[in-house]
Amino acid sequence: MAVTGGGHTVSRRRWRLLAPALLLVGIAACRGDHDDRHTLTFWAMGRESEAVAQLMPAFEREHPDILVEVQQLPWKAAHQKLLTAIAGDTTPDVAQLGNTWLAELHALDALVPLQPYVERSRVVQPADYFPGIWATNRIDGRLVGIPWYVDTRLLFYRRDLLATAGFDAPPRDWAAWSRQLAALQAHAAPDHYAILLPTNEFEQLLSLGLQQDEPLLRDGGRYGNFESAGFKRALAFYVERFKRHEAPLLSNTEVPNPWAEVGRGVYAFYFSGPWNIGEFRQRLPASQQDAWATAPLPGPDGPGAGIASGSSLVIFRHSPRKAQAWLLIEYLSRPSVQRQFYQLLGDMPPRRSAWQGEALRDDPAVRAFREQLERVKPTPPVPEWERIVTEMQLVAARAAHGELTVDQAAAEIDRRADAILAKRRWMLDRAGSTR
Repeated sequence: MAVTGGGHTVSRRRWRLLAPALLLVGIAACRGDHDDRHTLTFWAMGRESEAVAQLMPAFEREHPDILVEVQQLPWKAAHQKLLTAIAGDTTPDVAQLGNTWLAELHALDALVPLQPYVERSRVVQPADYFPGIWATNRIDGRLVGIPWYVDTRLLFYRRDLLATAGFDAPPRDWAAWSRQLAALQAHAAPDHYAILLPTNEFEQLLSLGLQQDEPLLRDGGRYGNFESAGFKRALAFYVERFKRHEAPLLSNTEVPNPWAEVGRGVYAFYFSGPWNIGEFRQRLPASQQDAWATAPLPGPDGPGAGIASGSSLVIFRHSPRKAQAWLLIEYLSRPSVQRQFYQLLGDMPPRRSAWQGEALRDDPAVRAFREQLERVKPTPPVPEWERIVTEMQLVAARAAHGELTVDQAAAEIDRRADAILAKRRWMLDRAGSTR
């Protein structure tokens, strides 16, 4: 039996042989130019992945030859997944990295140096970035990431409680801050405190430590420098808040709703980050929206430094689509796109020019962050830093509980840091001896 159509007769057997091939030709014709598109894999974490996916259609309209696949990684699993991908040569083209991970992935030779791309770029302008944030992306003299969004820590405070205690403005240095904390505690009701400093959060003490002239690690990151006069000064200021009962000896798990507690006046100062702007606005009633405000961190002798935190965008060395990956990074680095990203998620942009939009420029709670970001400082760019800072806080909590003196705590932090850095010293010394 023959199959007839279009004036041609084909035997049943030949039809069976030709049909799959004709089907493939038809599929290819339907796909059109899609097969010619470069598919970029972009790993992003948490809520950022959901927000950035909304920005991709506009990028793909500008670059019809590029298709972006955004893959979501949960923050808790992201670090291990990245290491597994590096070991198996299955890394994405582009990824979001917390900036404290950059040193580790750079040490694994997993990242593309980006300085040559920046030098040719009309979009990424280093002078437009907050200096401390840009510095977090330079590891061993190489630029390995482009800041995507930033955060830091500063003071949320109850301005009405401060006024009741006799102060019309937040503190600008440690001496003024100490006076305000003491006055607030003197006016506080039972089980109310001048400030909340959760004992399992390292960001508060780290911020105070970064305000000192001495580095937190010494000798090229070979040893801890926590017994320096500057860090011990910071540790003493931190511990003093607990000794004077101005801060409760509580971890953050014991304060499940700090916004409500601040609203009830349990805490007058809250040392935290920019995501809490939205939390205070959502969780406190309209009658209390004028009662709270934000302020830059006081320093030992004037306005102080803070932590340069946030996430960066990187290209992986094994990506076969580096040029297309850089186009994506440039797009996400545009001030206008960074403003869109802020409106979607509340993540603050790392470029000064991006702050010219009304949503950032005219928000009174955001202004203190803009000021603070000019004074942020990077943490030591060593792969072991996250382990070191965790040990720092474990020891500091013991000092806060009165189990260690400041001198004992500083010595113990150095001892733990030096143990963590032992392999780094061995590798650096070995590399030096082979030159």
